[in-house]
Amino acid sequence: MGTKFVYPKYVHLNLLSTCLVVSIICTIAVSHSLPWQPPQEIANKLHQGPETLTQASDDYGHIIHQSPLAVLDPSSNFDIASLINFSNSLPIPFTISPRGQAHSVQGQAMATNGVVVNMTELGKNGSRIVVYEKKAPLGKFYADVGGEQLWIDVLHATLERGLTPVSWTDYLFLSVGGTLSNAGISGQSFRFGPQITNVHEIDVVTGKGEFFTCSSEKNSELFYSALGGLGQFGIITRARIPLQTAPTRVKWIRLLYNNFSAFSGDQEHLITFDERKRKNAPNYIEGFLLLNQQPLDLSFYPVIDHTRISSLVTKEGIIYILELAKYYNDDDRTKETVEQEAQQLMKDLNFIPEFLFEKDVSYEEFLNRVHEDELFLRSQGLWDLSHPWLNIFVPKSRISDFDSGVFRNIILKQNLTAGVVLVYPMNRSKWDNRMSAVTPDEDVFYVVGFLHTSGFDEWQTFDVQNKEILQFCDNAGIEIRQYLPQYTTQEEWMKHFGPKWKNFQERKDQFDPKHILSPGQGIFNEN
Repeated sequence: MGTKFVYPKYVHLNLLSTCLVVSIICTIAVSHSLPWQPPQEIANKLHQGPETLTQASDDYGHIIHQSPLAVLDPSSNFDIASLINFSNSLPIPFTISPRGQAHSVQGQAMATNGVVVNMTELGKNGSRIVVYEKKAPLGKFYADVGGEQLWIDVLHATLERGLTPVSWTDYLFLSVGGTLSNAGISGQSFRFGPQITNVHEIDVVTGKGEFFTCSSEKNSELFYSALGGLGQFGIITRARIPLQTAPTRVKWIRLLYNNFSAFSGDQEHLITFDERKRKNAPNYIEGFLLLNQQPLDLSFYPVIDHTRISSLVTKEGIIYILELAKYYNDDDRTKETVEQEAQQLMKDLNFIPEFLFEKDVSYEEFLNRVHEDELFLRSQGLWDLSHPWLNIFVPKSRISDFDSGVFRNIILKQNLTAGVVLVYPMNRSKWDNRMSAVTPDEDVFYVVGFLHTSGFDEWQTFDVQNKEILQFCDNAGIEIRQYLPQYTTQEEWMKHFGPKWKNFQERKDQFDPKHILSPGQGIFNEN
């Protein structure tokens, strides 16, 4: 049994005095090094240490480096609101940017000469994930989740109760507020929509320092603004996520193609199952390229097949890989049933017959698959490199032109070791046009992601290639939309939002009239 120590009364007084002195010194130190006097309630939560500022001046891209004046470690919504209200009270407000995992690649989580809000501090006193096993009013289970929480922790908390969210991102070590401020997409989005359409309600601190709980029925304008709103209208501090019964196992399949039309045609076929056939539909569909560029990542495939896959890639230049998954529960009858359903799905597909590969893994192992790649890359010192990414939405009607013009005439010919190139379709009907996120104006569009990794002094080469891809689309009249957009002028942003721009601008005037929030996006405060 541990021993309980009781401090004498005078020690309590000395400790109290010491704390008061430290608090005063911290307040004075911060106040004297800032161009303004922060409110007392947050003064000792603003930090300016060199290590703190350096971390807040960087992100996953390791390309843009912009230093804030300070970093706020909030312990509550009140701290965030106090900071925003204080900025609004100044003749010249300073900018404020929430930072979760800073998985942006072009400085979107930064606030030059402003304040970065370290959202992870909201959860420092314990997990802010509460799973409700009683059915919600809408007839579904749900979880209330802090905006700073990681999706991997949401997965663990819900699986403990046999439940799960339905829409994910490929990488789960991202914050809930971060993905909901963009859209949150993965191979489940064709069926369930992005993460922003799988939210019952959210708590938001607006750019006016006001706190609201909002949903499609309450404070709906803010609800639709903040979801996919790139942090322009408010900071998401809590989300209510619908849940359903979790599967336990996943049949994970990859099919290889040497013909793009067959590959895209099969993907589009698989995402358009009507509701009567929904039970037989895949739960997840993605696709990517296997390019004749070394080194080839063949880790998914049996070692015995590496040589023949490599030979196929060498012969064709590009191989297209369709990846699909079927979820199930691990009793014998269900496993047999899912095998039959998978065979039924594949019988009408046009892949190269002898290039079908399967795995059977746990549900968590499948959803968290990218983390295994992360651990390997970290062990090789390759994770914390530059990431000059480009993510775009391409309308279905032009995806063949994109294949010939970009995949073959830019990516393959330039022969840069590009990393992962994703390409998979989505149904626009699963998106909510009232939300801020934008997509091409077609019923089906493709996600195309160029997930480059480069040395710190080599990212410009990929940046040039990215610009060449965008220029090709512009010249060819392919009306793409960027996902995780990167623009430097308001004119480019106006073109990006298209018909939504006027409404986006009006919402900004309503919820953040002094343009305080998320300056790193460069929408209203150009970089």
